[in-house]
Amino acid sequence: MKILGISAFYHDSAAALIDNGEIVAAAQEERFTRKKHDPGFPSNAVAFCLEYGGLSINELDAIVFYDKPLLKFERLLETYYAFAPKGVRSFLTAMPVWIKEKMFLKRLINEELEKLGYDKKKKKVKMLFPEHHLSHAASAYYPSPYEKSAILTIDGVGEWATASICLGEGKDISILKELRFPHSLGLLYSAFTYFLGFRVNSGEYKLMGLAPYGDPSSPDIKRYEEIILKDLIDLKEDGSVWLNQEYFDYATGLKMVNEHKWEALFGFKTRRPEDALEAVHCNLGLAIQNITEEAVVRMAKEAKRLTGADYLCMAGGVALNCVSNGKLQKANIFKDIFIQPAAGDAGGALGAAQAAYHIYFGQDRKITWTADAMRGSYLGPTFSDLDVALTAKKYKAVYTHYENFKDLTQEAARLLSEGNVVGWVQGRMEFGPRALGGRSILGDPRNAEMQKKLNLKIKYRESFRPFAPSVLAEDCQDYFDYDGISPYMLLVHPVAESRRKPVPANYGSLDLREKLYFERSDLPSITHIDYSARIQTVHKETNPRYYDLIDSFKALTGYAVIVNTSFNVRGEPIVCTPNDAYRCFMRTEMDYLVVGNYIFDKKQQPEWLEKDNWKEEFVLD
Repeated sequence: MKILGISAFYHDSAAALIDNGEIVAAAQEERFTRKKHDPGFPSNAVAFCLEYGGLSINELDAIVFYDKPLLKFERLLETYYAFAPKGVRSFLTAMPVWIKEKMFLKRLINEELEKLGYDKKKKKVKMLFPEHHLSHAASAYYPSPYEKSAILTIDGVGEWATASICLGEGKDISILKELRFPHSLGLLYSAFTYFLGFRVNSGEYKLMGLAPYGDPSSPDIKRYEEIILKDLIDLKEDGSVWLNQEYFDYATGLKMVNEHKWEALFGFKTRRPEDALEAVHCNLGLAIQNITEEAVVRMAKEAKRLTGADYLCMAGGVALNCVSNGKLQKANIFKDIFIQPAAGDAGGALGAAQAAYHIYFGQDRKITWTADAMRGSYLGPTFSDLDVALTAKKYKAVYTHYENFKDLTQEAARLLSEGNVVGWVQGRMEFGPRALGGRSILGDPRNAEMQKKLNLKIKYRESFRPFAPSVLAEDCQDYFDYDGISPYMLLVHPVAESRRKPVPANYGSLDLREKLYFERSDLPSITHIDYSARIQTVHKETNPRYYDLIDSFKALTGYAVIVNTSFNVRGEPIVCTPNDAYRCFMRTEMDYLVVGNYIFDKKQQPEWLEKDNWKEEFVLD
């Protein structure tokens, strides 16, 4: 049974293909169109999935959309009615789009599929529409290694639900409890994302990265938390939140918050993206991060109470908050946790297909994997040596080709050890927001200047942004206070005490820049300001080439860990093809590019004559 899942028309459009329950392929549309968070129909992603599966659309048993558009439309109408006459401008903006397009989504999907060869006259493929949070829940539970688990999904909003607690058992998922719009932990976090000057629906991870720069000893933290819990939200024992809509504008307005009221509450202006980051911004970021973590832990405890399960699966945008995930894991509520690596809306495409397979078609779930069924999340397009050679020919690029890959990893390890920044493109592209050694930019974690260099000269983004370590799975405990696995870079845990360096007594009161460049461990470029790190454990079974590179780096330096960040510049989707990679390589101050068995040295490349300005092409996210 072959099923195609689709997410589209809102955020992070994607497609995923399963064949008899096995995940065959999955990709986000942005990687093909080069438009960050592309909300359109995922034509390229659909075409890729079908090609990789050796199928035509007419051979599918079902096409599954990741939510119920009419139920979402019902929520919009009831919300505008409830808040009337407030929200007239938003209503007049939204309704024409819904009436013209989204009300007739099935027809729109059919029209897009016909462009890809779908012929309804030959075979009418079943089209299904599971609920949004069921798609999230399915995306987490079905690839997990658990026969039975609690499932927690938390995001902004689907149709009505903003969070859900489910029980997964065998092939079935039962929804036990839901939090409903307009009350939403995800929208609360997005509101603070907006107020602190980052882009909603893409900048939430920046807020998470900013929070540790707050001073935990500052009285502002407690004061901000008291304001949030008194005036903005009521946090319940089960983790649900009630949001005071007098302070929010997302339900019927055109922005997230009532800026005038928030400014009066917190005592400072809404930060604009170009404004400097000050202590008040960092402290407020820490306050809302603390409250978010507490809410997630409470929800998990409620999930444990309702299900009695030993294991937990998570999905939804809030499940990408890896700091919260690390705190939840440390709470030991469950024996273990599995988090869908594409936890946001893109992963909904996969979950929709899986929900249809197991629930609608009633197919049994057979666990044949030891870790999980996501294949390391390497589910996207790959390339051949010929593709690399043709890219080199196109740009008259100079390269060295290695017949023996071990020779290449030894050379790449040497380049990293000498302080070079290396672009690394191997195998299938990752599905989800994290680069996991398929489309990555790499550096030496021992180099104190590496974080600054990567942020300012390669990524062209805010200097405070932290970088993640990729560590050989079996060596993880040598560097971090964590004895489990984290293959998807979704858990934050402390750097081992033995590797830390003491900070001065006045450290908490230093400004952001002074804190940022203080050397906190023998791995300075991956040790965050609070001695934490967003860990990726690398496994030979899922990514042998990346494993071999780190193993070569270990043999050379004694360190089984390297710096890993996504292969893109600020505001650009992660690169997909060798062509994307070479263009990004030449537009930045990256030193070397490794694609397949080829190494490109920047100093040997012909002058880059293209005059396109990527800083205008890619908007700050």
